[in-house]
Amino acid sequence: MDWFLELSPVMQALIATLFTWAITALGAAVVLFFKTINRKILDCMLGFGAGVMIAASFWSLLNPAIQLCEDIGVRYAWLAPAMGFLAGGLFIVVSEKFLDKFYFTKWKDKKDYEKGADSVKRSLLLVAAVTIHNIPEGLAVGVAFGGVVAGVDGATVLSAMLLALGIGLQNFPEGAAVSLPLRREGYSRQKSFLCGQASGMVEPIAGVLGAFAAMTMRSMLPFLLAFAAGAMISVVSSELIPESASENKNLATIGVILGFMVMMIMDVALG
Repeated sequence: MDWFLELSPVMQALIATLFTWAITALGAAVVLFFKTINRKILDCMLGFGAGVMIAASFWSLLNPAIQLCEDIGVRYAWLAPAMGFLAGGLFIVVSEKFLDKFYFTKWKDKKDYEKGADSVKRSLLLVAAVTIHNIPEGLAVGVAFGGVVAGVDGATVLSAMLLALGIGLQNFPEGAAVSLPLRREGYSRQKSFLCGQASGMVEPIAGVLGAFAAMTMRSMLPFLLAFAAGAMISVVSSELIPESASENKNLATIGVILGFMVMMIMDVALG
């Protein structure tokens, strides 16, 4: 691990987000071997990843943002984090609304869509939706690593690595959630896999940008940290928890609790 600790935050963020991308590709690769995957396993992983992201959004992002505002003498230490958190959450909400508007242009109502939608547009939307959700996740990892060098109180390489691990875990079912439906639409196994892994390609880009911004724009760091937190909470509440609890509510709940607990212990006790 010494070699990793000696790297610059930008390189650390790049490696960490390449890992999360690789897990997305691994999840997408199930289409090469299976037509379906055990739903209970996916729901547990989604729940665990959601728990990790909820805990990380506070201890690794939001709380450090407030602490940094206090350290640099901002009069209202809560204002920039609150605005960043709101902006991050709205970014996901508006993105989903835009996708919905684009998606339903061809159909007058949802019933028309359910009767039979164009498979190409449906596939493109599926990839686009997961890709947009991956942007704030990559940003969060990058900002977490960059915050260590920026001197953010409570920011550690360990907590940033754990955040990347949690995001990676929930990326596995996301990759499968893209590739398997594409296969059912009639795409080849190879094309389904390529589309599934492509949805995670934005994470390394967002991770590098997040780390660079955290290192060079200290005054903007509280906003950036909170933005990443708000975006992650929005993704968790609108996508991960509803999806994981739709069929296996108890397993998803246990996964969330375990993920939150593991992140809390590792971040607070060891960080």
